Amino acid sequence: MAAASSFSSSISQWNVFLSFRRKDTRNFTSHLYAALDREGIKTLKDDEKQEKGELTSKALKKEINESRFSVIIFSRNYAGSRWCLEELALIMERWEKHDQKVFPVFLSGVHPLDVKHHKGSFEEPFGEHEKRFGREMVERWRSALRAASQLYGWSFKEFG
Repeated sequence: MAAASSFSSSISQWNVFLSFRRKDTRNFTSHLYAALDREGIKTLKDDEKQEKGELTSKALKKEINESRFSVIIFSRNYAGSRWCLEELALIMERWEKHDQKVFPVFLSGVHPLDVKHHKGSFEEPFGEHEKRFGREMVERWRSALRAASQLYGWSFKEFG
């Protein structure tokens, strides 16, 4: 318990950004958000006020850039969301350039190797994404998935 307490007190001064697919992770994310809030940790998550046609809002980019930590909650349908993939790309760019701490969470049905190698539910949406957003954008998202899947994280079988 002391380790958790010292961890939370050391990060309470920084923001934590949560990236997740809303409809897939509602229970898990709400519990995580509440737990971080109880510890006094300012936790940010994407809002639903995106402008039509925008991949990310300026406010969302600002939240990611101001966060010291990001938690990426990978669910089965995460890769089906262009919003999630764009958030992930921004997070991983921040990780690479500014040493933001990133912690992946793999929910039930998601294996890190599936994320890394774009298999199963992490393969299916990319054909449609490529048609809509182009090869360059899709490769940026694939690269972010590969990088995030190789970070130390947690697997939760009971959620998702």
